[in-house]
Amino acid sequence: MFRLLVLLLVAPCLAVALMTAPARAQAQAQAQVQTRPFASDRIIVETRGSGPDVVFIPGLGSTGAAWRATADRLDDRYRVHLVTLRGFGGTAIDGNADGGLAGPAAAEIERYIREQRIERPALIGHSLGGQIALRVAADMGGRVGRVMVVDSSPFFPSLVDSRATSAQVEPLARLGYQALLLFGDQALKSQAATLGVDMGLAGDMVFQGLGLQGGDRRVLAQGLYEALTVDLRPRLAQITAPVTVVYGWTRDPENPRNRLEGLYRYGFQGLRQPPRFERIEGAGHQVMIEQPSAFLAAVRRFLA
Repeated sequence: MFRLLVLLLVAPCLAVALMTAPARAQAQAQAQVQTRPFASDRIIVETRGSGPDVVFIPGLGSTGAAWRATADRLDDRYRVHLVTLRGFGGTAIDGNADGGLAGPAAAEIERYIREQRIERPALIGHSLGGQIALRVAADMGGRVGRVMVVDSSPFFPSLVDSRATSAQVEPLARLGYQALLLFGDQALKSQAATLGVDMGLAGDMVFQGLGLQGGDRRVLAQGLYEALTVDLRPRLAQITAPVTVVYGWTRDPENPRNRLEGLYRYGFQGLRQPPRFERIEGAGHQVMIEQPSAFLAAVRRFLA
């Protein structure tokens, strides 16, 4: 009995001693990576669970909490990373007080992936977050495993008119920027029908996200402006990862959402390989909140 006890105590030590130097170095490096804190004045990342990596990126006016119901059902099999852009919700705006929003956020997510040595993560982004996911995938190429965009478009105005350009939409976007900055998201939402009348469904998709969790007027205004004016279609050819497009849908033929897939097919045609489309019946813009079970099923298919 005594010898058995000694063997049990000594065996782990022998295993470490017999480990080759390269294996020990790799194990130590992985341990350091797992404990190294990530600091950013642009984004906050909450990480939990273990397994293949899934990075969730919220839309305009949302924090990582928008994904929590989905993440709670995944973190037993996956390591989930919930991103929040600083200035959304009750978070301090910090570095997002100046300059662009989506571009710097994408750059910080890319730095996070590199510094944490995350291998080929799945990216899931909603609305403005979907555009950020497309940026990251275009920048990182083979370092990204797959991408899901949720009720998002590489250029929102193309959902109204495929011939629209950023220059044509910019005056409307500037008006929305100024109104939101001066009067706040609630005042802008009350005028959204007027400001977005020519934007149709694209205007609804952008404006509806503003009041979910709110945030600092400066970051909301900048995000609104970029969502309306940034055209990522020229960058789609740089994306090597497979793309899935999830969107809210209705059977009502009179509802613009009934025709979304055709508009998305046109908008995403610049991808190297055709995307997969997943429509969620009964959902509007906030797909993961309005139809959580159906959305979770779509995410599981995406990750399988």
